[in-house]
Amino acid sequence: MIVKYGGNAMKSLELRRAVAGEIAALRAEHAVVVVHGGGPVIEQELSARGVPSEFRGGLRVTSPQAMQVVELALCGLNKQLSQDVGRAVGLMGRDDRLLQAELLDPELGRVGRVTGVNATLLRTLLGAGLTPVVGCVAVDEAGEPLNVNADTAAGAVAGALGDGIVFLTDVEGVYRAYPDPQSLAPHLTRAEAEAGIEAGWIAGGMIPKVRAALDALDRGAPFAVIASGMRAGVLAQAARGAAGTRLTP
Repeated sequence: MIVKYGGNAMKSLELRRAVAGEIAALRAEHAVVVVHGGGPVIEQELSARGVPSEFRGGLRVTSPQAMQVVELALCGLNKQLSQDVGRAVGLMGRDDRLLQAELLDPELGRVGRVTGVNATLLRTLLGAGLTPVVGCVAVDEAGEPLNVNADTAAGAVAGALGDGIVFLTDVEGVYRAYPDPQSLAPHLTRAEAEAGIEAGWIAGGMIPKVRAALDALDRGAPFAVIASGMRAGVLAQAARGAAGTRLTP
């Protein structure tokens, strides 16, 4: 099981540790790989150093100076999360070229698109009973770091391993009539999700979440779940298909 973790679910130390405990508990049923971002931590470090922060199309414009700060912030968070989960190894894209990427758009600076995953390294760690915790910094062909979107990085890992993925976010899942809780869609096929985007009931910030889930399916994941990381117990429920929205081909 791949767990993508980040964003608002990391803002509270108490919540972060609670989610880490759920990830640890999930290992009783599944081998787990965690892929994380760290937007709030990155913002804090950029601000502390006076480095400008700008987004275009939902992606952080990453100058070489900003790339240094992004990597520094994520490395520190990566080790903290590994400690929280326990029996885990924190990894970044530099580690045995775990995440390989190419420049996405020169105007975005050091922002990359994942082109390859060192699945052998992940399987070796899983085989040793360890949980890989992967920060979303990749390397280009020259070995230089690239900032990659955590959702798409997690989808690439899920595809490379051929495993299902749970995207932990700040909403319960995909709603057909947001915010009516009765309209939560427990299951969507690719065709239904695409139709929802076209019809407009999948809109705003949910579109990139659904696109990331569909990208994971494209890369070979058998399913993807979008679920809330803001309440206790949801991860185990999502893994069983009892929470969130499950997307399938």
